[in-house]
Amino acid sequence: SSVTLTCSSDANPAANYTWYKENGNPDLQRLSEGQQLVFSSVQSSDSGQYSCTAENKLGRMTSNNFSVNVMYGPKRPSVSVSASAEIENQTLPHGQQDIYHFTSISSEDRGNYYCKSENQHGHINSTSLFIDVQYGPKRPSVSVSPSAEIVEGSSVNLTCSSDANPAANYTWYKENEDSPKASGQIFTITDVRPEHSGDYSCEAQNRRGRQSSTLHLTVVAGTL
Repeated sequence: SSVTLTCSSDANPAANYTWYKENGNPDLQRLSEGQQLVFSSVQSSDSGQYSCTAENKLGRMTSNNFSVNVMYGPKRPSVSVSASAEIENQTLPHGQQDIYHFTSISSEDRGNYYCKSENQHGHINSTSLFIDVQYGPKRPSVSVSPSAEIVEGSSVNLTCSSDANPAANYTWYKENEDSPKASGQIFTITDVRPEHSGDYSCEAQNRRGRQSSTLHLTVVAGTL
């Protein structure tokens, strides 16, 4: 809005006026000369203590300080996270009321967050902040396709999937064998033999942990 400050003093001859603003004690910022100080579009930075001096050739007097308090709606809020960019499962500390706490963060807390700031003069939303909650793999689910009887000589896919962030890497093992059989979500056996029967385990792993699940594969001998 527009604001005008007016200074007047009884003087003869007529006084000359000078305006000052406190700029950190004891400094005063000289603003302008004239009986009126006009703010055509007042800003929040114009808040402060103002004074004027009236002066003629016979003397000089300074007014008491006059306080200008410019009210304004919220500026755009900033949001930040108190942990590092990679958030593990942990309990965060309590603090001020304008801080939102995750008392026990979980994978469901992953997402975009923003805050809304408001007073009687307006409201505004902050920019959004993405919270990337990292966690180790959940127990994988394993399946066989086709799910019917697996006939000798046919092809079969073993599939493994797990909820994890970052995404899991998958490794397949067969019972009583130390070396991995394959890596990747899908383990394909193209020419199934009876010796392929047995228990297969899939291990899902990322830098936050590992989990495994097992399935049993039964191969039926082909008919002549």
